[in-house]
Order: sequence, then C-alpha cells, then structure tokens
Amino acid sequence: MLLILLVLALIVAAMAMFLPPGVDWQYIFRPAVFELLAGHSPYRASWDQYDFFNAPWTLLPLILLAVLPVQVGRALLAVVTILSFAYVAHRLGGKPLAVALLLVSPPVMHCLLVGNIDWLVVLGFIMPPQIGLFFITIKPQIGFAVAIFWLVEAWRKGGWREVVRIFWPITVALTLSIVIFGPWPLRFETQAGVWWNASLWPMSIPVGLALLAAALHKRKIEFAMAASPCLSPYLMMHSWVAALLAVVASLPETAAAVVGFWILIAIRGFGG
Repeated sequence: MLLILLVLALIVAAMAMFLPPGVDWQYIFRPAVFELLAGHSPYRASWDQYDFFNAPWTLLPLILLAVLPVQVGRALLAVVTILSFAYVAHRLGGKPLAVALLLVSPPVMHCLLVGNIDWLVVLGFIMPPQIGLFFITIKPQIGFAVAIFWLVEAWRKGGWREVVRIFWPITVALTLSIVIFGPWPLRFETQAGVWWNASLWPMSIPVGLALLAAALHKRKIEFAMAASPCLSPYLMMHSWVAALLAVVASLPETAAAVVGFWILIAIRGFGG
C-alpha cells in the first residue's frame, strides 16, 4: 500500500509540473466551486464561454480538488479522470485491451486536456437509477436518453409507483435548485451555436432515435448511452466518450471506433 501511494504521489507530482493548464478546470469548474463555498451562486449574471452551466451538485465532489493548489488539483483531476473511465469501462464488460484503447481515444484525451468532468457523468451509467440520475443530469447531452430508458424500465417493473420511487429524488432536487439558483437549465441553450460544438445534430437524429428505440425494445442501456450524443444539439468532443462506452464490451467495435476517431482528428488536423 505504501509503495502504491508513493507511485501515485510521484505521478501526481509529475503531472502537476508538466500538464498544461486545463481551461475548463481553471476557468469554469474551480472558480464555480469557490463561488459556492463563498455562499454565492456559481452561475454568473452574464453568460460567456467560461460560464458554469451544469447542475449545482456537480461542484460537491470537486471541492476537495479545487481547494488544492491549482496544478495539484489539476493533476489529481487527471488521475481521477483516467481511473473513472477505466472503472466504468470495466464494469460495462470491457476487457483490458478495450479499456486501454478507450483511454487513448480522442474523447478521453480531450477530456484530460481541458480538464472537464465527463468522467463524473458516466459513473451514473453503472449506478442504481435513483443515484445515477443525479450524475447523468450533470450533462443531459450525454445522459438524457438513459433517463428515458430508466423511466420506461421503471414503468414496466411497477407502473407509476415505481416511476415515482425512482424519480422523486431528482425531481425534488431539480425543483429546489431552480428555486435557489434560478432557471439554470436554460443556460444550455446558449451553447448550441458555439464554434467548438462537436454535435452531429440534426443529421444524427435518425441514428439517435433508432438507438433509443433499440434500447427500449432490447432493454439494453448501452443503446441509450449511444443515443444521447446523437440526439443532442450541443456536444463537446470529449462527450462522445458515452458512445464509446456503449461498445466497450466488444474489442473489435471499440478498436474500430477509436481508429475512426483518430482518422477524424487527422482529417480535421491536416484539413485545417
């Protein structure tokens, strides 16, 4: 255990020295944590590209990282990101090689580069629905189809009573958050037209609907995981990791998807 802790400390120290600043971590999430700790709203009055617009409970698990020196917190965030993606991929049936391919894919690399929090959202995929809903609502663009899947599954299991049992905690939390912080979900609308939007919407709508229908028909959450990015009008490159996780249980599909992502990066890079 001491050896593991020593190695982990050396890795964090090296990352703290050599990792570039994560723009999302440094300018969005970390400042939002400090605003919350100061008793202020984490949502700025004027909206710009560095605004925080996720659910307020997003910030709670980030507090321990934010209070550290910025590069130390940044390094620990990178370690947590890698471990979280690896753990979720393993729980979804990914073999070691498939997990390794996922970790070197462009979406995961992009998440590490900018210091974003998709690693936190995807944990919801492997949790009980009552808890998982709090995680996937952090980024509805990669989780709302899973919420629909859980809704239908709850209805099939126990009708409206089961639906209420599963969804009342997140419903109460969302209502209270809007009462306290105002209509923060509307802030997502401001992101649809930004230049960094990596969504394929609306061309991907037919694919997304087909995947959602397959999830409900076959009763497999993986199809719903892949459907959300296709049905969202706003998506960053790193959020496509949800679609990769949907196929991580199969090595050939994972390898093909990762190679395809790197081909896309090469085309965009050489094509300007």
